[in-house]
Amino acid sequence: MGRRTGEQTRELLLRVGMQMLLERGASAGVQHIRLQEVLRRAGLTTGAAYRLWADQDEYQRELAVTMLRTRLTDPADSARAAVDALIAQGASGGEVISAAAGAHIRSAVSPAESPGSSLEAQQFLIGLALRTTADTWPELKEAARFRHEESVGSFARFYADLMAAYGLTMKPGLTVEDFAEAMAAVGEGFAIHAMSGMQHPSYDLDGSDGLPEGEWSLFGLVVRSLVFTFMNVPADVSAPEAKRTAAAD
Repeated sequence: MGRRTGEQTRELLLRVGMQMLLERGASAGVQHIRLQEVLRRAGLTTGAAYRLWADQDEYQRELAVTMLRTRLTDPADSARAAVDALIAQGASGGEVISAAAGAHIRSAVSPAESPGSSLEAQQFLIGLALRTTADTWPELKEAARFRHEESVGSFARFYADLMAAYGLTMKPGLTVEDFAEAMAAVGEGFAIHAMSGMQHPSYDLDGSDGLPEGEWSLFGLVVRSLVFTFMNVPADVSAPEAKRTAAAD
């Protein structure tokens, strides 16, 4: 096998660094990914790295930018996975909201316990932590903006699919992208709470005074409120549109 090119070595060391970040979680931060340790894991000598980066700080900066620009899956995949089966079973819109909100909170609190999506959940939290320091240098700010816009676009498509399934439409003057922006702000805010060790509130509601019935997380209630604020909701939204149509026929 021939010798690696400089670009291949760069890609290898960044890939190893990202793997270490995913293993250690958001609390580690790129400042704890030591270049010497990355080199040992990659089986390379010190000279291989210092031909590419002037020092460890320069490597860590590029690692942070690369982490923000790298996606393991589509941003909305875990949300889709949390509700697809429910929609197929004809679950109500409220059940779908509650389930999706619960999955998001669980992944933020315990990413390793998020079924089938632990790496995606871990990457979300690491990316969120990196974005909070995006004003450190221009390249990171640009990568943070790129990641946010990519996520909003992906979730806007997901929400549009849900709206079509349940017969919802946006209110005049508002777009599904506006809704996705609001959802991103709320979802990321609650994720930061979870990363800070704050317990997420939940409630057992009886359905009175316009509130839903059953066990709801605070995030779920906020999402439900945003849906009714941004969208025209049919009086009968107890099941997906396809099931309601079939029942009428």
